[in-house]
Amino acid sequence: MAETIPLWSLTDDSLVEIGEDGSLVVVTRWGEYDFDRAEPLVRESLRRMALGPISLANVTSSWEPVEREPDLEGELSWTAEGADALRQALKELGGSVVRSLGLADGRGPLLSVIPVALTPVFAPVEIPAARPIRLSRFCSLRSDAYGMGLESPSARYRVVLYQPWAVHVAVTLATAKSVGEIVGMTGIEPGVVGAIVSYLVAAGVAGVAGEHGRFAEDEDPELGLWSPDELLFHTTSRTWRPGGPAELPRLGQPPVVKAATGEGPVYALYRPDLADRAVTDPTLTALLENDHTCPEFTEGVLSAEQIGEFLFRGARIRSIGPAHFPGGHGPSGHGTDGPSHDASQRPYFSVACLYELELYVSVNRCSGLERGIYHYDPLDHRLGLVNDDEADLDAMLDMAMIGGGNHRRPSALITVTARMPRMASVLGGGAYATTLAHVGALQQTLYLVARAMGLAAHAVPVDAGDRVDRALKLEWPAEVGVGECVLDLPA
Repeated sequence: MAETIPLWSLTDDSLVEIGEDGSLVVVTRWGEYDFDRAEPLVRESLRRMALGPISLANVTSSWEPVEREPDLEGELSWTAEGADALRQALKELGGSVVRSLGLADGRGPLLSVIPVALTPVFAPVEIPAARPIRLSRFCSLRSDAYGMGLESPSARYRVVLYQPWAVHVAVTLATAKSVGEIVGMTGIEPGVVGAIVSYLVAAGVAGVAGEHGRFAEDEDPELGLWSPDELLFHTTSRTWRPGGPAELPRLGQPPVVKAATGEGPVYALYRPDLADRAVTDPTLTALLENDHTCPEFTEGVLSAEQIGEFLFRGARIRSIGPAHFPGGHGPSGHGTDGPSHDASQRPYFSVACLYELELYVSVNRCSGLERGIYHYDPLDHRLGLVNDDEADLDAMLDMAMIGGGNHRRPSALITVTARMPRMASVLGGGAYATTLAHVGALQQTLYLVARAMGLAAHAVPVDAGDRVDRALKLEWPAEVGVGECVLDLPA
């Protein structure tokens, strides 16, 4: 097996611009870096790094080191100042510098260490042959377009494993093992195993046991509060990471309103006069200052008029028009100067007025509406029957009853779903976290509307599994259930 060599490159989203006057600008996801009067070695190294993994030793070996810049025009040379300038440039661009490990066999990298933070620190060290190493318990390993992706929410790098040797070494670290033990299990040369393990540790996805044999993350009380899934979701939904949903093929521009899918009857809903409600409603302060009590479901019967007013005031579409994507994102790749997208205005908040949420009403007791599961059309303000199966309806209502800690089924259950294509093409990995924020905004709005009407609306936690998808006939995972709210008469 060939000797390992360190390789350097820039992330795929980095752009190197070299002017005829020798100016150097590097555009990255973190911002634009202007290297005024950059050394020739810096310009040539970054130019090559933008094309893919390279050995910096190959760059410098093709240039003659001299005490000072020669007067001979066109001669490639570098000085000690040039080497220092290159080190400084790589440090400044740290959030976009990819460190790879290859073999001197021309077959490409074994693995790459890709930064996911602005100022990461990567310092490989030699691991003692007998010291146990283990992957972080927060690590996840999954395939992507490039290889096997290994990441941990506590790490500032994401690792991509390209070659089977690297994958083999990484998976053996699911339990604590030393370099010597890995060599014995895999038959891979000690130098290669040691280099791979050193890169994994330097990337933060693996740790080395202390002298007492325990790992630092096992003794960290703050990390102990998080499950791996929750911490990974928090980290990946708040950052734009390589390989995330933002890099998936564009799905076009999903419509503002979901097309009707049910073949059942459609019911036009009551539209209240909001001018009258403005006079008779309690003030916002009065609604907020009254105690928020736990739900106690009744056996009362709602009216179709009450459900119609509730949905009209809390979730209808008031208007449709153009809007711009926030923060320079969106299918066009432009910011507010780019083309607009179709958006709507509704009574609750949504980023860029995208409004990806859909409402389904499971009607239990209502005069004027048959029992069944309905989809709410916020544009035409009407309900369309999507499922009249009694078993599915009872299962939905039972989940609400259990989630609300009651012994009765509520009069109605509002299920909130999300059309993820509406959000993912704009917010990438942050789409789902933003959707959950929208669910909270909608639930608060529905709660206040119900209180103003003299009704009771309460969010309830539901252990849905796939039952909601089946009952609502959702096309998973394009549309998924994200929250529930019961509507009833006050106890």
